[in-house]
Amino acid sequence: MSEKIVVGHLYPDYLNIYADRGNIAVLERRVAWRGIGFEYRTIGLGEGVRPGDHDLYYVGGGQDREQALVARDLVAKGELLREAVAEGAAFLAVCGGYQLLGRFYRDRSGAELPGIGLLPHYTVAGERRMIGDVLLECELEPGQRRFLAGFENHAGRTYLETGAEHLGRVVAGFGNNGEDGFEGSRLAGAVGTYLHGPLLPRNPWLADWLIVQALARRLGEPPELESLPDDLEAAAHRVSAERARARGGRF
Repeated sequence: MSEKIVVGHLYPDYLNIYADRGNIAVLERRVAWRGIGFEYRTIGLGEGVRPGDHDLYYVGGGQDREQALVARDLVAKGELLREAVAEGAAFLAVCGGYQLLGRFYRDRSGAELPGIGLLPHYTVAGERRMIGDVLLECELEPGQRRFLAGFENHAGRTYLETGAEHLGRVVAGFGNNGEDGFEGSRLAGAVGTYLHGPLLPRNPWLADWLIVQALARRLGEPPELESLPDDLEAAAHRVSAERARARGGRF
């Protein structure tokens, strides 16, 4: 396959805790192994976004301070990012980046950071951090149930709004808020989640799903990807899933 994908990484200098940049490395290697081109671009403060320029967007996690530094700049890009997703671009947002893709994030003082409203949710800060291994059951494609394993560390409680679609059901861990049994949010090819550490090395099927969404924007239809020998990735997933199951289900 001679196609390529263009990835736009939002605010890598600010939102990159918990080794979330590793997600970019996984995407780059998995397309290279299949002979697909990979173009990586950073998108920083004050830099514009044009729909059609990128096939996949990525934003990582950050503390409240870093989120505050980028929030209003992200809002200025919001309309164009929403348009890009409507036109078929894929999007992966992790932890703090996930919170900013919703309508707002309210901290413990009551101050609100604006979100871009790409995903139908909002987040409020809680008193206790929710930390530990997480296991989710997901169905991104009808009839294809898969598991996501990762690690969560967040004080924010995210609540999905009416009609919102969750990324997965919590098998073990807290998830969005420790109450409703859901984790993450999704809209078309856009996915937001609290799972990091990073997420994609132990969940190659999600990396491939994002790659397919990105390529479909260019090709007009989802391509069939060549399978890869994911023995190491499967072992990493198994260890993470076992840790989460040992932690115990909450719902």
